[in-house]
Amino acid sequence: MSRTIRGLDAEQRRAERREQLLDAALNLFAANGYLGTSIEQICSTAYIGTKSFYELFSSREECYVALLRRTSERLEERMVGVAAQAAGNERQEAPRLLATFVHELVDDPRVTKVTFGMASGISELVERQRRANRRWAAGFLEQLWDRYDGPPTGRDASDQRAVRHSVAIGLVGGLFDLISDWMLDANLSNQRQIETLIDDLTTFYITVRRGLIT
Repeated sequence: MSRTIRGLDAEQRRAERREQLLDAALNLFAANGYLGTSIEQICSTAYIGTKSFYELFSSREECYVALLRRTSERLEERMVGVAAQAAGNERQEAPRLLATFVHELVDDPRVTKVTFGMASGISELVERQRRANRRWAAGFLEQLWDRYDGPPTGRDASDQRAVRHSVAIGLVGGLFDLISDWMLDANLSNQRQIETLIDDLTTFYITVRRGLIT
């Protein structure tokens, strides 16, 4: 049996080290960029040896992807929870869902920088994770649209589903691009600017949805 240290077994200590490394990576990637951050810096900041790092991650790239996954998992959990509480119609709920989406991504400037400021173009593995995040978001929208519009029916149901999926992928891409463009000149501590972003995203969402419904 493994020893218990500080009340934690071996697996719990491993999970704790992983979180410490990801927290350190978040701080360093946000401050120095991906290329400006080394494994040694991550380990030094987390007060964890490089041996332990390589027990958890095979490379800096894998650590970065794990950080993106952690961010997306937290966002997904929050969005699902908010959607489950939705009681109004889509026009009422869309601004609330988009506000949740934005605040989860921009309230912590470190998350904003790591998610939007440097993820593009790092590697194929990172790009796959970015696409996986967007596909999840598209699937989330499709589930919402099934709730508000009803699932596709009839002989052309599969074609309707394909159209919804394509529109959802494009809509998600547009939302992410609007945030990326906003970031170029944004003051992340300015709540008025954040509210303007939410309004812009809501207008874009409603415009796309109007086209899909009609």
